[in-house]
Amino acid sequence: MLPDADTLPEILLDLAVPHEDINDLVALRRTLTADARAMGLLEECVEDLVRDIGETGVEVPLAERVAEAPAALGPYFAVFVFVAALPRTRAYHRERGVPADVSRRTLADLGRNMAFHRRRRGSGGVEVPQWLTRHFRGGLYQLGRLQFERARLGQRSGRAVAAAGLDAAPGDPCLNLHIPDFHGTLSPAACDRSLRLAREFFARHFPWERHRVAVCHSWLLDPQLKRHLDPDSNIVRFQERFEPGRDPGEEPEPADTEPVRFVFGDPDLPAAGLPRRTSLERAVGDHLRAGGHWYMGHGWFRL
Repeated sequence: MLPDADTLPEILLDLAVPHEDINDLVALRRTLTADARAMGLLEECVEDLVRDIGETGVEVPLAERVAEAPAALGPYFAVFVFVAALPRTRAYHRERGVPADVSRRTLADLGRNMAFHRRRRGSGGVEVPQWLTRHFRGGLYQLGRLQFERARLGQRSGRAVAAAGLDAAPGDPCLNLHIPDFHGTLSPAACDRSLRLAREFFARHFPWERHRVAVCHSWLLDPQLKRHLDPDSNIVRFQERFEPGRDPGEEPEPADTEPVRFVFGDPDLPAAGLPRRTSLERAVGDHLRAGGHWYMGHGWFRL
């Protein structure tokens, strides 16, 4: 199930695992394989992860199972789960004809997640193992600047799309759009290219799913950002692609920690000490220091 100690570093590098974590993972492999209970848990986690691979809407409780791992393996146990599941994921990608470069860039989100963990906590580990189940189950793909997840319209988004006159309803296929960190600017040209790639990719590799719309749920769609950023900023121009995905009368969803997490690396940082080096840092921090709040935004656009 696990690669041997000699080939493990090459596989970790393919997954963009930070170099400073590789020696620790190779050493911990011996600890893992010597522990029968831990190996049993690993096998169960992998089986849960890849069961019904390719099916959308399946929630795998990986974070709960990973928490059961022995303390000696600590936050690295999730890495071994994903490495052990990798052959099944790659086989599914080949079955669907997913190009090798798309597969590689998609699964490299493991390394990005580990880099986020180190930036926040100063140590190795996987920050949000639950998030990565989407990638390793064949549901999410990195296509240029953006990530696209095979999904279905929820009740509120589906009603908003139908109200706009599209032949779509709750439960119909859609693409959930995600904006990864550590990937350069969110320029309009980069987003346009990403959308072109997505239209071609999903039509070719998942032709039975007609994705009429892209949907996004993110603090980056909070309309308050327009009051703090230049009208020509990448974020404001990104927002302008979307139609509202919620009724204006609905109660907003507080999300103060989300911009702090993604802009500054740690959701628990106090607003008073947040840096003001960039226009986005000033927007996020100044708004919180003035007593304001940030909220989740919801939007969609036609594909």
